[in-house]
Amino acid sequence: MMSQGSPELTLKRRPFGSWLLGPADQSTQLLRFRLQALMTTFSIGTNLIGALVVFVLAVFVLPGPPLLDHLKLFEAIAIPAYFLIAIAVGCIWSTWLTRRVTRWVDEERPATRAEQIATLQLPLRLTLIEVLLWLVAGVIFTVMTLVLQPENALRIAVTVFDGMIITCAVSYLLTEFALRPVAARALVDSPPPRRLLAAGLKARTVFFWAVGSGVPVAGLMLAAVLALIEKDVSSTRLSVVILALGIVALGNGWLLTMLSARSVVAPVRSVRTALSLIGEGRLDVSIPVFDGTELGSLQAGFNRMAEGLRDRERIRDLFGRYVGPGVVEEALTSDQLGGEERFVAVLFVDLVGSTELAADRPPTEVVHLLNRFFEIVVDEVDRQGGFVNKFAGDAALAIFGAPAELPDAAGSALSAGRELARRLTEELPEATAGIGVTAGIVVAGTVGDVRRHEYTVIGDPVNEAARLSELAKSTPGRLIASMSAVDESAPAEADHWQPTDRVTVRGRSAPTQLAIPAPR
Repeated sequence: MMSQGSPELTLKRRPFGSWLLGPADQSTQLLRFRLQALMTTFSIGTNLIGALVVFVLAVFVLPGPPLLDHLKLFEAIAIPAYFLIAIAVGCIWSTWLTRRVTRWVDEERPATRAEQIATLQLPLRLTLIEVLLWLVAGVIFTVMTLVLQPENALRIAVTVFDGMIITCAVSYLLTEFALRPVAARALVDSPPPRRLLAAGLKARTVFFWAVGSGVPVAGLMLAAVLALIEKDVSSTRLSVVILALGIVALGNGWLLTMLSARSVVAPVRSVRTALSLIGEGRLDVSIPVFDGTELGSLQAGFNRMAEGLRDRERIRDLFGRYVGPGVVEEALTSDQLGGEERFVAVLFVDLVGSTELAADRPPTEVVHLLNRFFEIVVDEVDRQGGFVNKFAGDAALAIFGAPAELPDAAGSALSAGRELARRLTEELPEATAGIGVTAGIVVAGTVGDVRRHEYTVIGDPVNEAARLSELAKSTPGRLIASMSAVDESAPAEADHWQPTDRVTVRGRSAPTQLAIPAPR
């Protein structure tokens, strides 16, 4: 169960860094509605605040001749009227441009490379629309002031220009924020284009530093110049001017720094959150790539890393199914060919009459029977800490004590043999198998070529176990072990066995003391 503050829940609820942007899998219709609402709200809000600040500074704060009454009346009518017209034009123009650039979203198809670039450049193009509307406002009100009161024209022009830079910079960051879900869909299959990275995080940081610090300082310098031009500015008036401009500078600097920092922190935080899930073993994690700078490359790089880890784990799991987890660890820690002498126990199990089974049954039924047979073999071998080293048609070779050491390899193999004989009799009576168990010194390691090799064991115990399985096919219990394996096992397991005949098996010169399970 996911806790309220769990990384998984955070990525699910806020994949783009804010709940305002919705989930990653939201419908196209909901995405359009959310995008339109956010962009309209941000546009109206930022421009309204910017216009009010510019009006207050130009009319009441900055030093200069008082505005004439007829100029104040004209501005009181013209400013609201232009604001409403500009907002209407800006919203319609921006909506049309956004729809045109992101047409691929409505068509529910991946974006082409050109559409990716256009989508990531959309915040800048939308901001340029606002810049144009602010420039038109600057020209209109400067010309109006130049006609009605020329001595205040410079104050009005510079104030509108400064307000345009600050307001449009804030608007750019908010527009980029609102477009994150669309950018994520554009970048779902590839990282940000390199042509966008050329003017990436560094250029954006320098620009917003200049807007947040340089423009307010230029405003203070402008106030000083105007105060010098107007000789009779009192110290009180100058103090008010400096305080007002200082408040605007602090507020603007804080807002731009906060928004710029959030635009950097959001993608970094998504990577950090996803890394914590990777650390917990959750390799199925993926994050949306919604940033067009180097941070977007970081997000895309994380997704590639996670995909590589998933592929590695799939290969490791598949490899482990063929050779066993212990051999996988051996292969990962060493790529040297060769081996070492190890004491191991060997279990060999071979079906009786497999040729007749294949002749009397359909092929699919034979395969099903073999799979059930090997399922029981692998289950019991794994349960006792061994691994199945080879499947040879209708037979299997299991090793206990290599590559991972066991405290009682012989006892584990003998116990696996007893349980295997019991389960085959009870669960798979239509398939009879002979089981041979022995123990001794073998050479264990990787053999083959550097391009392809396998882990195996070579030695007399392997041959002996195969011969014992042949003998076991003709005994009642279908299970024979060497007494040497019983002697090497712990007393708790050795008590389940009893010695029988001494037999010289095929391929060996020395006789083998046999052992079978003791009657219960």
